[in-house]
This record gives sequence, structure tokens and C-alpha cells, in this order.
Amino acid sequence: MLLTYLKVFLTGGIICLIGQILITKTKMTSARILVLFMCLGVFLEGVGIYQYVVDFGKAGATVPIIGFGRTLAKGVIKDVSTKGFLGIFTGGLAATAAGIAASVIFSFFVALIFHSKTKHS
Repeated sequence: MLLTYLKVFLTGGIICLIGQILITKTKMTSARILVLFMCLGVFLEGVGIYQYVVDFGKAGATVPIIGFGRTLAKGVIKDVSTKGFLGIFTGGLAATAAGIAASVIFSFFVALIFHSKTKHS
């Protein structure tokens, strides 16, 4: 069990380390890095590589944004096989609907509780 925790920690940590290296060594913004990671998750799932990472790192590989891209790709692949061309448009949203809905709902409640302030540079 301790080995599983270590694998999860290392996998998530390596993904975050790559993101941190991109932030500090390049002029990429955080938003571009997020998009890069999501697209990387879609690509790696599409070519069948990311499943090996998930088998090793479990939640360390599925929780970061790269795992969201993987879930989008899995939904599209599944819906294309059952619904055909229409699955390209519906699969990703159907697969991630619960996570998107939870994000919107929890963001709403956090916005009600806390008052955001404009950051002045």
C-alpha cells in the first residue's frame, strides 16, 4: 500500500515538475501550459500510451489536467464507436460532464463566500 502511495506521488509530482520547469525556463503562460498538458493527454490517450502511465501512477496521472484531456479523448473514442461521427462532438462532453458541473457549482459557492479582488501590478 505504501508503494502505491509512492507511485501516485511520484507520477503526479513528475507531471507538476514538468509544468514548473516550463513556467521557469520558458516564457509560456500558465494558461498555455494547461492547454499543452490537456492536448498532451488527448494525444497520449489517442495513441494508447497514457493507459500505461495510469496503470502505474493511478490518481497521480488522472487528477492533473493531463488526465482531463485523457478523459475527453476516451469519451470521444467511445462515442465514435457507438454513435459514429456525432460522437466526435458529444463524447468528450458526456465523459467529463460530472467534473465540469461540479467545477461550476463549487466555483459558484466559493464566489458567494469569498470576495475576489482585482490584482494590481
